[in-house]
Amino acid sequence: MTSAKTTTDAVHVIGGGLAGSEAAWQIANAGVPVVLHEMRPTRMTEAHQTEGLAELVCSNSFRSDDAANNAVGLLHAEMRRLGSLVMRAADANQVPAGGALAVDRIGFSDAVTRALHEHPLIAIDRTEIAGLPPAAWGNVIVANRPPHLGAARGRHPPAH
Repeated sequence: MTSAKTTTDAVHVIGGGLAGSEAAWQIANAGVPVVLHEMRPTRMTEAHQTEGLAELVCSNSFRSDDAANNAVGLLHAEMRRLGSLVMRAADANQVPAGGALAVDRIGFSDAVTRALHEHPLIAIDRTEIAGLPPAAWGNVIVANRPPHLGAARGRHPPAH
């Protein structure tokens, strides 16, 4: 964690997946300091293969990118208009997939990780938050899944 970036008024985001990474990005771009807590690589999961933020473990597809005819594509377009880091990284690391938006997993995660590390208002804390966050944190977003669900239970195949 880069202590120069933290303040007592920071928003703490627990989980460095897609939601946590995007939340940290949007909050910091609004001028509010963020501490992004991600347990990897301190504590790895069966599904994750790297220590990168926003690592895709189930699929490299963001589904349809057709904003005119598909709700998912419309959501992509709206996220792009709002300055989404996830969509910027996806667009920069797109691979051929017909009408779907699919990405190179490593390039995508690397792009998100790099942008978050370089943001002057984001500090990344690579320790596990194993219980409820401290009351002193005040502003907290929990953007992770409980260990008994999903990837931690081995539902998703490892990324290749």
